[in-house]
Amino acid sequence: MRVAITGAGGFFGRHLRVRLYAAGLHEIVAIDRAAFLHPTSLAKAVADVDAVVHLAGVNRGEAHVVESQNALLATQLVSALDTTSSTAFLVFANTIHAGADTPYGRGKQRACEILETWAARRGSALVNVVFHNLFGEGGRPNYNSFVATFCDLLSVGGQPEIETDRPLELIHAQEAALTIQDVLASDAPPKSATLLTHGVVTTVSEVRARLTAIADCYTDGTFPDLGDRFTRQLFNTYRSFLFPERYPLPLLPKEDHRGMFVEAVRSGGGKSQVSYSTTAAGVTRGNHFHLEKVERFLVLKGRARIAIRPVFGTDVHGFDVSGDQPSVIDIPTLHTHNITNVGSGDLYTLFWTDEIYDPTNADTFMEPVA
Repeated sequence: MRVAITGAGGFFGRHLRVRLYAAGLHEIVAIDRAAFLHPTSLAKAVADVDAVVHLAGVNRGEAHVVESQNALLATQLVSALDTTSSTAFLVFANTIHAGADTPYGRGKQRACEILETWAARRGSALVNVVFHNLFGEGGRPNYNSFVATFCDLLSVGGQPEIETDRPLELIHAQEAALTIQDVLASDAPPKSATLLTHGVVTTVSEVRARLTAIADCYTDGTFPDLGDRFTRQLFNTYRSFLFPERYPLPLLPKEDHRGMFVEAVRSGGGKSQVSYSTTAAGVTRGNHFHLEKVERFLVLKGRARIAIRPVFGTDVHGFDVSGDQPSVIDIPTLHTHNITNVGSGDLYTLFWTDEIYDPTNADTFMEPVA
C-alpha cells in the first residue's frame, strides 16, 4: 500500500515512519509542514496514494492559531485530495481532548469533522483514532508532553515541579504507532469508525517519581529495573535526552597484578551484572564459592582451564575452554571454582551474574580449588 503521512517530520510522525519502515509493509510518502504552504506540492504528494495518515497539527501557541491551524491543515489536505480526484482511505490521529471547550479541543474536533465530511462525500472512509497523552523519544519539552519536559530537566540535573497533580493515561508513541499500523494492515475493506485507544493509568506525581528514580539509577550507568514495560518506555524516553552529549559513559576498571576487571553492565533492582576481565598468562582468578549467586563464564579470547570442586568434596572437574570455540560454564552453587590462563597471551573472560555485586553481602567465600 502507498501511504502518505502528514506531519511526518514531527514527534509522532517519526515514530510512525520508523515502525512502518521496520515492518516493510508500505511505501511511505512523507509530507512535512512545508508542503502545506504550496497547494501544488501537497496535491502532488497525495496523488496516487491508497491511504493518508493525518498527523499534522498544532499543539501549543496563541489560542486563535491553535484553533484555526488545526482546522486549516485538514481543509488544505482535503483540497489537495480533491485536486487529484482521490478516494484515499483516511486515518486521523486525534486526541481525547477533541471537543473540549479549549482552542486545541475545538480545533481538533473541527479537523475531524472536515475529514469525515470529505470521506463521506468521496465514498471513502475515515478511521478516527483517539489517543490519550502521547510520550516517547524525541518529544519536545514544553510542547509535546510533560514527560519530555521532566526528562529534559532531569537530564541536566534539574528537579521537575508539579503545578497540579492529576490522574491521566499515557501511551508511548510506539504503541500508538502500532495501533495505526494495525489499522493500515487490515485485510477488511476500510470502514469509517472511531477507535479509542488506552494507555497506562497513572498520575503526574507518579511519573515524576519514576523518572527521578530512573535518572538517579542511571547516573553511573546502572540500568533501572526494566521488568515493567512502562518503566522501560520512560527509561528510553529519558535516555534519549542524554544522547549524544552524555556518551560515552566512562567505566572504572580495577587493575592488579592479575590483569583488569571491569563491570560492564549493571541492572537495577539487583537483578544482573555483566563484567569482563583480562588475565595475564599463567595467572589464576577465583578460588571462591557462592551460596546462592548464579554465575556464568564465557572466554572471549585466549585459552583457559576452569576448575570446579564441591566444597568438602575431593573431585575436581576441569574444563578446557577457548575463545576460538565459544562455550559457557555455569558455576554451580556450593562449589569452589577458579579460572587459569593456560595460553601465552592475555585471556579475556566475560562474566554474568544474576545480581549486582554488593561488597556488604558479596556471597563470595574464599576457598582454594586444589
